[in-house]
Amino acid sequence: MTPGVPKSSLEFLAKLAINNTKDWMDEHRKEYQSSEKELKKFYAEIEKGLNITDEIAKVKVFRINRDIRFSKDKTPYNMHRSASFSRAGVQRRGSYYLRIEPGNKSRLGGGFFGPEPDDLLRIRKEFEMDASEIRAILSAPKFKKIYGGVFNTWNAVKTAPNGFSKDDPNIDLIRLKNFVVTHNFTDSEVVAPNFAEIVIEHFELLRPFFDYMSDVLTTDLNGASILP
Repeated sequence: MTPGVPKSSLEFLAKLAINNTKDWMDEHRKEYQSSEKELKKFYAEIEKGLNITDEIAKVKVFRINRDIRFSKDKTPYNMHRSASFSRAGVQRRGSYYLRIEPGNKSRLGGGFFGPEPDDLLRIRKEFEMDASEIRAILSAPKFKKIYGGVFNTWNAVKTAPNGFSKDDPNIDLIRLKNFVVTHNFTDSEVVAPNFAEIVIEHFELLRPFFDYMSDVLTTDLNGASILP
């Protein structure tokens, strides 16, 4: 049987949200460990499904402990569990992301969050030259239905990056600093028996986007490969 996200995992996180202290976590350590064990089985199922059509190099399960050194919020734990699935090889760019959080806040997504300056400039230059292909990917019916047809606009510059015109017809894309799309889930969807299959299907819809961006980031503006 395909492992799913147990209802108990959502229930544990919901209780943690209102009892976010080390003392409470210490008292419920076994419950936390049991939840983590089940979630890791679920992540393994996602990795297995992705490897049918892609190649995953690494699954990273993010820590439940928060880094509170520079935060005004001193609560010690994240109230969600998340994992990323990184693609293998320098020719495969992009990564998949899954976040489990009660209160109908779970989501998945993928793309390029905080790309290195050279990669960001290369992407922007590509969009400046011709954005028709990425726009076609974003507006494809199935992709648009799940991901909304647009990138998230976190931290986008207000007008135009240095060296680009604010009047460029593709400035809506050029001004972005991240190239990420997401899809939200309700709690009932997360605990449904077919959730793993749904996650894999939604991740697979990202492949044309990943393949396009991989091509951009492994070539120069003339289309010549820059790989060793």
